Amino acid sequence: MSRIVAFCFLFIAAVVADVRMDAQPAWSTFKPPFGAIAPLDSEEIPGAVKGDSFKSHAVGVPQDDWLPDTGALSVHASSLIALNDGNIRAFWFAGTREGAADVVIVSAVFDSKSRLWGAPTTVIDRVGAERGLSRYIAKLGNPVPARMADGRLQLFFVTVSMGGWAGSSISTMISDDEGVTWSKPERLITSPLMNISTLVKSPSVQFADGRLGLPAYHEWIGRFGEFLRIEGSQVIDLRRMSAGRGTIQPVVLLQSNESASAYFRQTRGAQQLKQIPVSQTTDAGQSWQSAPDLDIANPNSAVSMVTLNDGVQLMAANNIETGRYRLVLMMNDGHGGRWHPIQILEDDESLPNDQRREFSYPYLISTNGSDAHLVYTWNRKRIRHIYFDGAWIEQAKIQLTTPVTKSLEQGVQ
Repeated sequence: MSRIVAFCFLFIAAVVADVRMDAQPAWSTFKPPFGAIAPLDSEEIPGAVKGDSFKSHAVGVPQDDWLPDTGALSVHASSLIALNDGNIRAFWFAGTREGAADVVIVSAVFDSKSRLWGAPTTVIDRVGAERGLSRYIAKLGNPVPARMADGRLQLFFVTVSMGGWAGSSISTMISDDEGVTWSKPERLITSPLMNISTLVKSPSVQFADGRLGLPAYHEWIGRFGEFLRIEGSQVIDLRRMSAGRGTIQPVVLLQSNESASAYFRQTRGAQQLKQIPVSQTTDAGQSWQSAPDLDIANPNSAVSMVTLNDGVQLMAANNIETGRYRLVLMMNDGHGGRWHPIQILEDDESLPNDQRREFSYPYLISTNGSDAHLVYTWNRKRIRHIYFDGAWIEQAKIQLTTPVTKSLEQGVQ
């Protein structure tokens, strides 16, 4: 009976939301992050390259460091955004464990000249969220930064008042000083009836009219992606990106002003494919249709992707069906070719099961359209940061066209 009541509430909420969306401003096209999106006119990429072999031929070695230690027992869900002065600001949550009452969202700045991270600072804790939102908060997590059309920083994060993550909602704060200080948090209203079970994990995209398109996901009853059109702290449209119980944490890659693809973390049943689900839009996110999976293993873990200014795409993912003990960086020419591993970032496959560590929740950004910054959770104890400069990425593209032996290719499949 309770499930029937829940479905009724969802149906009514959907009807009300459709009526509300019809009265909203006209839908805009996407705004590409680095100017025009121009896929490469390249030939089919012949094979995969194992990370160790690739590194020996690279122009340089990617910079590898750690986000500053907060002293917390557990850290997770890191994210990045480029600052106006050329530096990078990171966000993540830290505490005794995921979902604990002492979890706080922290931030630190990476100095692009000294190549050093500054000291971490607390952005918001559970008590601060309670005061700002005027409601009980049991836990918080998943900070995701964005750049507003007027230049200010906006931070989205998840708060839970009752139950697990399925009882969550998204809150937001705005900064006028590049993340040094933040406004009072506000709760996004994604449903006029039951504003629960909406989470965020991945970067937003921009519309040409200045609004944000925020990939989100739902975990109550079903597990599916949602696309929110955001104006300030208001959700002015919400569109379903996928269906059923198998797709969460969408990452959106733009292909044109109207077209984009969303790639999901799969949460499918035991007998279903453990690959990366895909949805596509050809009307700038107003509607989404399921597409064939990426033929890449996914162990119910988040993926991260970014498109560079020449159309090349990068992806960080756990390309195994179970566990999170291997993490790789992959590349696609952006012209309909296959994804190919170009660097093994972490791999504990040779260790006994009880000694394998977790490498998860990657987050990729590019600061200028030719480089890439990556952060990810390292065994829930640290956040690792790797910087791939433009020369390294250019060499990776060249290396992809070099024939490799079958045994080498199998080493990263």
